[in-house]
Amino acid sequence: MRLVDLRSDTVTRPTAAMRKVMAEAEVGDDVWGDDPTVNRLQAVAAERFDFEAALFFPSGTQSNLAAMLTWCQRGDEVLVGADAHTFLHEGGGVAALGSIHSHALPNEADGSLDASVVRRAIKPKDLHFARTRLLALENTLDGKVVPQERLEAACAVAKQHGLATHLDGARLMNAVVKTGRSEAQLSAPFDSVSLCLSKGLGAPVGSLLLGERPFIDEARRWRKTLGGGMRQAGVLAAAGLYALEHHVARLADDHANAAHLASRLAGLAGVTVLPVQTNMVWLDLAPTLTTGFVARLAEHGVLASGAERVRLVVHLDVSRDDVEYAARVIHSLTSPRSA
Repeated sequence: MRLVDLRSDTVTRPTAAMRKVMAEAEVGDDVWGDDPTVNRLQAVAAERFDFEAALFFPSGTQSNLAAMLTWCQRGDEVLVGADAHTFLHEGGGVAALGSIHSHALPNEADGSLDASVVRRAIKPKDLHFARTRLLALENTLDGKVVPQERLEAACAVAKQHGLATHLDGARLMNAVVKTGRSEAQLSAPFDSVSLCLSKGLGAPVGSLLLGERPFIDEARRWRKTLGGGMRQAGVLAAAGLYALEHHVARLADDHANAAHLASRLAGLAGVTVLPVQTNMVWLDLAPTLTTGFVARLAEHGVLASGAERVRLVVHLDVSRDDVEYAARVIHSLTSPRSA
């Protein structure tokens, strides 16, 4: 049976060309700092993002956690969006492993945090309160690109009050392609940035943490503590390098395919298609459709996630023809006869 996996852009598989560079990668021991391919990946990323240094991690969850552990001490506080990945989807690691308090602020409709809300959430110097040390933001949320000016305004408030700023840039490159701004421009308001290589960029594993050298030196210690120190990691870093060199501009294809899928589903009875900006299509289903809908999709070889709100994520392994097939399946499952 044909399979179109739209659950996430994390399901991408390395291309033949990426596998070739992985197989041929020069390696060393990265914990000792002498894996040449890892070092090259870190240097290339730091230059593109205009930071002094970068550090290769196994996952974005770990790179975000290491950043928070570096910026905050036990009992300190991080301000974060209530819909943020770092708050909802990273296992509560910042609390469980860092004893850091998260103050979740409401995200606006565009995914941003209002600067005035950030200002009011910063605690005064009073022993009754946790010490607010960090503002952690995302620049894409649920496929929406958060307006840069809103991020800059929130970061400006944070810096006025002496807070550090961290960007969970899991899909930052989607924002680069969508906005036409460079990595350095989008990263400029932040003291540290995490970039995922294993989502739309198509690497099999890995994220980068970027910042100034003293911050990265301290984050390296936390990476070791968290079990993220890898040895001959150049095999994986080679995939990340290939992704940065070859898979950024092609994200525009994913955006176009997602927009096409949304257009094919517009107007279906019982289905509301939310506006599409990047590679995610969200469907709000009428109550008559929700029961078993995702399971029925899977029976026809289309994998998705959700229930009342269904997410379809287009990525490197999804072609225009795959999108057409998925659209036909969804049409068939929402027709009066199928209901």
